[in-house]
Amino acid sequence: MSNNTADFDPDLSPLDVVGLRQNDIKPADELPVHTHQKGQLILALHGYITCEISDAIWIAPPQSAVWIPAGFPHSNKVSGDASLCLLFIAPHVADLPARSCTLSISPLLRELIKHFAQLPQSYETGDPTDLLVKVLLHELAQMPTNQLEFPISQNSKLRKIAESLMTAPNDRSTVAQWASRYAMSERTLTRLIKKETGMSFGRWRTQLHIIIAIQRLSSHYTVQQVSEELGYESVSAFITMFKKKLGESPKRYVNKKE
Repeated sequence: MSNNTADFDPDLSPLDVVGLRQNDIKPADELPVHTHQKGQLILALHGYITCEISDAIWIAPPQSAVWIPAGFPHSNKVSGDASLCLLFIAPHVADLPARSCTLSISPLLRELIKHFAQLPQSYETGDPTDLLVKVLLHELAQMPTNQLEFPISQNSKLRKIAESLMTAPNDRSTVAQWASRYAMSERTLTRLIKKETGMSFGRWRTQLHIIIAIQRLSSHYTVQQVSEELGYESVSAFITMFKKKLGESPKRYVNKKE
């Protein structure tokens, strides 16, 4: 069903699975924190979507999806050229992750979701749309995860550091320098970051760089522009980091997603 989320409440539908297609979304179309009784799958067809879920920020670049289990508070923000498909799935009908994650979406599943999201959302057991849903859910359960999240923590000091890094991703301050700004020892901050995010400071910051890089590349920034925004000394240094994290060059990664 092609519609606007403002006019559509999936929790009011008696169906176990409902879909919605959104096109030409404006950058200002940001949904504040909310929850659903059904799990939500957000598939980016064009552009990208960023979701803040619990204590992390997640991104779905083109041809990937964010999975948000039922009951998880979240907010969504999209790029200006975004086109999305949304699925709302009752918890008991599919074997999907119990935690939020990003999923790689196969070409077949992408087409199934696109087709379903544009159908009238009023089907009965055994009819063609119901059979389509069963195939869709089977395929969805097979999709691999790709953890494109940036943990932000509820710790006030660590959250401020995260917000500063998101505002100025080219900031190359060391752990010691960040600790000094917040009246902490380097050792204390190092332990706090590890405890709250499960990562070292370097890996945590690199994870943010990956997310920002995917956002920018999906919005047609050049590799050089992204490299400069993130504060890398050279384009080759940025490409090396990207390949180490995602297994392929920025250009190849984005071309596969388009």
